[in-house]
Amino acid sequence: MQPKEIAQQLLPLLGGKENIISATHCATRLRLVLKDDDQAQKAEIEEIEGVKGAFLSSGQFQIIFGTGAVNKVYAAFAQEAGLNDAENQADHKEAIQKKMNPIARFARTLSNIFVPIIPAIVASGLLMGLLGMLRTFEWVAPDSSWIVLLDMFSSAAFIILPILIGVSAAKEFGANPYLGAVIGGIMTHPALLNAWAQGTAQPDYLNFIGFDIAMIGYQGTVIPVLLAVYFMSKIEKNLRKVVPHALDLIVTPFVTVIVTGFFALVILGPLGNMVGDGITTILNFVYNYGGFVAGLLFGGTYSLIVITGVHHSFHAIEAGLIASIGVNYLLPIWSMANVAQGGAGLAVFFKSKRAKTKELALPSALSAFLGITEPVIFGVNLRYRRPFIGALIGGALGGSYVVFTNVVANAYGLTGIPMIAIVSPLGTINLVNYLIGFAIAVTGAFVATWILGFKEEDK
Repeated sequence: MQPKEIAQQLLPLLGGKENIISATHCATRLRLVLKDDDQAQKAEIEEIEGVKGAFLSSGQFQIIFGTGAVNKVYAAFAQEAGLNDAENQADHKEAIQKKMNPIARFARTLSNIFVPIIPAIVASGLLMGLLGMLRTFEWVAPDSSWIVLLDMFSSAAFIILPILIGVSAAKEFGANPYLGAVIGGIMTHPALLNAWAQGTAQPDYLNFIGFDIAMIGYQGTVIPVLLAVYFMSKIEKNLRKVVPHALDLIVTPFVTVIVTGFFALVILGPLGNMVGDGITTILNFVYNYGGFVAGLLFGGTYSLIVITGVHHSFHAIEAGLIASIGVNYLLPIWSMANVAQGGAGLAVFFKSKRAKTKELALPSALSAFLGITEPVIFGVNLRYRRPFIGALIGGALGGSYVVFTNVVANAYGLTGIPMIAIVSPLGTINLVNYLIGFAIAVTGAFVATWILGFKEEDK
């Protein structure tokens, strides 16, 4: 079926043009904000050729088409629905925010801040792995220019992480992204002790109008700069309301930077460090003393969190772990939960007798092994319920194994097969245990789903 035909079939099943507030798409899904979600006829929509599932989540009615197809369907749908693309894209974010609950809105905000930074973190993780291999296997001399350059290349993203977050967070908070970069730069200024490599060094203190400011930088930190840029956005927005237009270019940036910089170094930075250290301490306690039980619990419940959309906020926690202890032990657990969904989807493929179910299950399962789980979760496993339970069992088993064997990664953003790239640099044993956990999660989910069974629709 042609994209135009699909769009023409979709529109009346969504309540018509008058029920569409805005639309956009991601890599696999058409995302719609509707005036009345109850008008969407989910069962009928899922019967349209090319549709691999539909669900309501995070204030959006989402229809899964898959990579490549969704772009064409969106273009046709926007034309059929009479959506002006420029205005529609601008309104879509605001429309979502209005329909989301506070927790989902917070999770979405963190996701929007950290997802754009993922390529930089992944690249740094791979470069760290290459640097580690050069040193471990002594492929070059310890004072080789390769060592010096790779050390610079691999650590740069973490040293300037507050600047990257400053730009991204300022965009999300509706502030000037370059002022966000300036605040990040203030918090990583060379005059401050480099927190990324301070070791046991003690910072100097500067007395400023009665305040003692610890001259310590925030390289590699997450929460301090988030607080600072959020504070900055409020200052900037309020100033723009009262400063005359003729003076805005001079007064607003000047006051914003000086006020935010002072509060960042005196209050917000230390407060953010305390919060970040508290989160890391709690996670380390659970991880170290909970053992495989923690992996069983986290691996078995992660997919439930994915359904709510709150899992996007975990990027901030993972970035904080990498900054504070150098590794990410949460991502391997999430990966086990994701590939387990693929294992359950494979069981549905082999056990199903319906052609359309097989057509959905196999590619959806394979995409889960590549880290994209929405098609198999919403299009297959949740649809038949018991396969989703089977996936939770597989995720719990795989999660318990990777925690028991201390599997870690040096970045975030990749799961499934692609995650091998950020697991293998940390040692052969680390990689082998990751692959064993992968196999346990997939096999456990497959067997559990096969035993539990599921009931297919008649049509």
